Amino acid sequence: FAGHYIDSLEERPVFPGEKSLQAMHALVEPLPENPSDPFLVLDQLQEIGAPAVVTQTGGRYFGFVNGGILPVGLAARWMADVWDQNTAHYVMSPINSHLEEICERWIVSLLGFPEETAAGFVSGTTIANFSGLCAGRNELLRRRGWDVARKGLYGAPKIRVVASADSHAAVHKSISMLGLGSENVELVPVDDQGRMRTDQMPKLDEAALVITQAGNVNSGAIDPIGQICQHAHASGSWVHVDGAFGLWARALPSMRKTCDGIEMADSWSLDAHKTLNVPYDSGIILCRHREALMSAFKASASYFQWSEHRDSMNFRPSMSARARVIELWAVLKTLGRQGV
Repeated sequence: FAGHYIDSLEERPVFPGEKSLQAMHALVEPLPENPSDPFLVLDQLQEIGAPAVVTQTGGRYFGFVNGGILPVGLAARWMADVWDQNTAHYVMSPINSHLEEICERWIVSLLGFPEETAAGFVSGTTIANFSGLCAGRNELLRRRGWDVARKGLYGAPKIRVVASADSHAAVHKSISMLGLGSENVELVPVDDQGRMRTDQMPKLDEAALVITQAGNVNSGAIDPIGQICQHAHASGSWVHVDGAFGLWARALPSMRKTCDGIEMADSWSLDAHKTLNVPYDSGIILCRHREALMSAFKASASYFQWSEHRDSMNFRPSMSARARVIELWAVLKTLGRQGV
């Protein structure tokens, strides 16, 4: 079934036709009382499901900013699915922890970020944004003597959120989930390309969580992040970069000047399922303050088995998660620095 789908990509409609959409209604039924033949189940899924997908990996898809799939990434994904690893702890998946450490170093090197930068591997840039902003919120409050993990936000010192007036919806979703309130965001005016205007920035202080973007969703423009970081860090603020659409550009020597100063930020979010064509889903949170990232997500329980190695759950919101870093490693290894 998978091979037939791949072979027919160029002939398939990008969006399913009305007949295929109507055929999905045949799947609506009460949960069967008794087991079904698994081969018949797969036959039905192929017959009804395959014609109803969006052919985003084909060459005629020009919809959202979705990547395709490099063959090595797909093969590695199949291997990862067969291995079916739960990646919370090293003792649950040594190979996942080891590959996360390797990919962390590779990505930090590719982007020219500080050596101390830590990485967490998550579902996409929405959760990566959430993770970076969570680490930033908690760290800003910690510096002011407030432990969010123990005390929560009730009675906490105020956190200010300063963001571009042209920020992506994923940023505002993260702000809402973090309890910071979308109505409280101080929006900074932008120029005609969607870049934040530094001359319109509000006065920053130690309570400010500043959200910039590397790659505007509409224009691809990059905020003047270096200037913003200089101003923000002098005031004790935290700077996060939403890099879903443009952060990989920093891996290109020809683009380094355009991306100058991005390395000064405190956290960055990006994904590998767009530019790198890693199979969905593959998000990455990078944070120069390793302890801030880990303290935001570390949990304890009597049955946890910590090790001297990397326990992946300490770098992301989820405990259980599939080993998505396997296909990321395979793609990075295959492409190399020049290929990226």
